[in-house]
Amino acid sequence: MELSARRVINRPSDTVFEYFSDASNNPKWQTGMQSCEWTSPPPIAIGSTYEQHARFAGRDIRSTFEVTGYEKGRMIEINTVESTFPIRVVRRVTPIDANSCEVSAEISGGPEKGFLKLIEPIMGGRAQKSVDSDYDTLVRVLQASASTDSTANSPSE
Repeated sequence: MELSARRVINRPSDTVFEYFSDASNNPKWQTGMQSCEWTSPPPIAIGSTYEQHARFAGRDIRSTFEVTGYEKGRMIEINTVESTFPIRVVRRVTPIDANSCEVSAEISGGPEKGFLKLIEPIMGGRAQKSVDSDYDTLVRVLQASASTDSTANSPSE
């Protein structure tokens, strides 16, 4: 499976990168994500690891990931170390101006065996819809936090 997403977010690129590169935020914007916890100490770097529990197509998917590429503020690449649904994800952020950026993601991989492998041909479209929905949610979450930030910082009457 090869999936991708690209969105413009009206937030500074460093704010966006900090949010989406922190795996502990994944349940806040990714459909089906039950939990996600770092298993290595901060800061995030090549070699950092985390575990996540997700549900997809009615199945529990428990995975361990490792950060295999990292350019602070620009790119994070993660690869499955252990899972029934191994994937590789590369997320990038590109500044447009001081207050907006473009986020892109490339996701490849998929189930190696079992029920999910059997339905992989029809699962691709569903998976792409899920990725699109997740990145739409990412935009909403981050732009809503901008509204909250500006309200919190506005002078009181």
